[in-house]
Amino acid sequence: MVNQIENNSMNEDEIQSMDLSFFLPGNQKQVEVIKHPISKRFLDNDGNIIPFIFKAIATERIDAIEELNTRITNFKGRRQERVDYARFIAQVAVETTIYPDFSAADLRAAYKTEDPIEIAKKVLHVGGEYTNWIQKCSEINGFDDTFEELEESAKN
Repeated sequence: MVNQIENNSMNEDEIQSMDLSFFLPGNQKQVEVIKHPISKRFLDNDGNIIPFIFKAIATERIDAIEELNTRITNFKGRRQERVDYARFIAQVAVETTIYPDFSAADLRAAYKTEDPIEIAKKVLHVGGEYTNWIQKCSEINGFDDTFEELEESAKN
């Protein structure tokens, strides 16, 4: 991978002449709304699988979710921050999922909990569903992009 980066080296004049307007507000591609099936168990009246609907969330919101899931502890006189990563990524997934809305009052009442993460776990209780949902939300938010995938996208 280092060789790939070295082969794409640029001199300072080339860097100076690059157009930065692509990065100005309003010039980037809008975040897409994505439909994807998570479970074969949820079917509409015609027997079709009901897809979940997703939209990536902003970096600032992801940072705030991480902060909400960070606990400060003292261990041998040292202050340590520990992130509950399971809860962090689950909360990112809840906020990435537009449909079903795991925060909806109907679902909270039906599952007898106010915690949308617990609702998601109860809805997606069959082996693999919850994990597939978490993985899809991670992918939508760019956590699964590899250097090679990004490089291939840049070429296209």
